[in-house]
Amino acid sequence: MPQNSKDTLTGHLPNPSDRFGGRTLRCGVVGVGRMGRHHARVYSKLPGCELVGIVDSDSGRCEEIADTFDTRAFTSVEELIAAGVDAVSVAVPTTFHRKVAEPLLTAGVACLIEKPLAGDVETAQAIKELAETTGSVLMVGHIERFNPVMRAMQHAAAQGLEIVPRFIQVVRVSPMTFRSVDVGVVLDMMIHDLDVVLMLMGGREPDFIRAAGVAVVTEHEDLCNAWLEFNGPRGRCVANVTASRLALKTERVTRITGENAYIKIDYASKKGTMIRRIANEIQMREVREQIRMGTDLTNLKWDNLVNIEELAVDDAEPIVMELQAFISAIRTGQRPPIDAEAGFANVRTAQRIVEAIKRGM
Repeated sequence: MPQNSKDTLTGHLPNPSDRFGGRTLRCGVVGVGRMGRHHARVYSKLPGCELVGIVDSDSGRCEEIADTFDTRAFTSVEELIAAGVDAVSVAVPTTFHRKVAEPLLTAGVACLIEKPLAGDVETAQAIKELAETTGSVLMVGHIERFNPVMRAMQHAAAQGLEIVPRFIQVVRVSPMTFRSVDVGVVLDMMIHDLDVVLMLMGGREPDFIRAAGVAVVTEHEDLCNAWLEFNGPRGRCVANVTASRLALKTERVTRITGENAYIKIDYASKKGTMIRRIANEIQMREVREQIRMGTDLTNLKWDNLVNIEELAVDDAEPIVMELQAFISAIRTGQRPPIDAEAGFANVRTAQRIVEAIKRGM
């Protein structure tokens, strides 16, 4: 392609850092169930990308989705590779991640593997090492990183004082859907929040874990509470994480208490609140002095002492943001936001939690 030619989809001059010279990336999806069909939808519309084919064990579903997004239905991963794909989303059940990813990574195809990276540490390690050996881009689909309210929190923190978490409380519960029953609630649901917690800890894994869980409907734990302790160079932080797929209603809330701020994130309603300690520091000092002097403050309203900010949340679709980040990493060669190392750390932490449950039983 000539150096000054324009991309036929975007109409823009290619980015000099684009390893593909601005050409359209050929994309595919393996597994077009609940999540995979959304990957197919986004690839079919994403500028600079072409959905060249999909694979699914259900041939009827595969043909239907292929017709919907004007692409080809293949019967195997090998056929998809032969079609010349550059990037593939792997959205099959967790137990099949390695089987699907190995031929793709070996062929140099960039992979986005839906969370979790694998169902156990050994398999996650094998996938990670293969990506490193082949040099293929590997990203793990922890989509909550791209939730608008999470991005709003990161943006707000970047505009002010850095948040140093000391206590994190997470609740993620929902009714049983009978999806992902090949794994327990830790790898099915809690893994979302483990990714966020470890991200807030700079990628550091917990120094100590205590957990309790119960298997009710499936042979795996269906509800779990985990207590994670981190002792890093910036001090101690504790995370109390609860996940259940046996609730009567859905709730996805994270509360982060730091030295200079408190943040509440409601993923379901896409709302967030931040209270900065520094915002009313003068009034806080006055109150502390009054407390020392024994002043009666029972009529003082607490919310008058703090500055409550509603986070500015956009309406961007998380999976679109996720796949844009994936494609950007492929084009530039930079590490993706949730790389193999992060995906592996999440799986290892999840496995430690499951082992702690078993010790408690």
